[in-house]
Amino acid sequence: MLVLLPPSEGKAPSGRGAPLKPESLSLPGLAEARQAVFEELVELCAGDEEKAREVLGLSEGLRGEVAKNTELRTAGARPAGEIYTGVLYDALDLASLDTAAKRRAARSLLVFSGLWGAVRVTDRIPSYRCSMGVKLPGLGALGAHWRAPMAAVLPEAAGSGLVLDLRSSAYAAAWKPKGEVAGRTASVRVLHAPTRKVVSHFNKATKGRIVRSLMQSGAVPSGPAELVEALRDLGYVVEAAAPAGAGRAWMLDVLVDEIH
Repeated sequence: MLVLLPPSEGKAPSGRGAPLKPESLSLPGLAEARQAVFEELVELCAGDEEKAREVLGLSEGLRGEVAKNTELRTAGARPAGEIYTGVLYDALDLASLDTAAKRRAARSLLVFSGLWGAVRVTDRIPSYRCSMGVKLPGLGALGAHWRAPMAAVLPEAAGSGLVLDLRSSAYAAAWKPKGEVAGRTASVRVLHAPTRKVVSHFNKATKGRIVRSLMQSGAVPSGPAELVEALRDLGYVVEAAAPAGAGRAWMLDVLVDEIH
């Protein structure tokens, strides 16, 4: 099972350990594309701060994020699972998983990123700021920049099992499963049960809890239909319908009563 996650906009501080070793990151087929984004981002942020802030879409209050990016070569690195924070990652709470669940998370979870393309939660990275929606002056829109490298690398990473896609739309644009892989891919919407409306904040929390439940249970659903059964066994209320044709992803609706 491969679980595709969005990153968090806010991130924990870089660690005190050794700096980033690009060659140590998972999915080495993305190395060239990563290096291109990395070099332009550092150069941009080391130059005109106002231009960098505009390109990165940062408010005045986030001005310090520009300086953070200038230090990416020397900043300490931490496991990505510790760098990413926010509602989804708080609910997932990787640190409190037992040893077996942590091993499953290391194998299964892939976090998409405007800077790195995608990383495992065990990959050591520094704290940074660069969303998939950024358009760098040289490389252009990052979503488009990542499409070809991702298309070459991700099908192999997906293996032969389920792909659970929990990414937001900006990150989903970087890689869209196709063909046989799409047929065993499931995306999740979180709906308010009484109204059937999509929820916002609670959407992220619920997705984090779903991933945590799967990692703790040890469930290894082989496809979307098996995922539906696994989630129901774990206490989730799930509605799903098989897609109309072959080679198309499933959409699962998880119904919740809380919307906060």
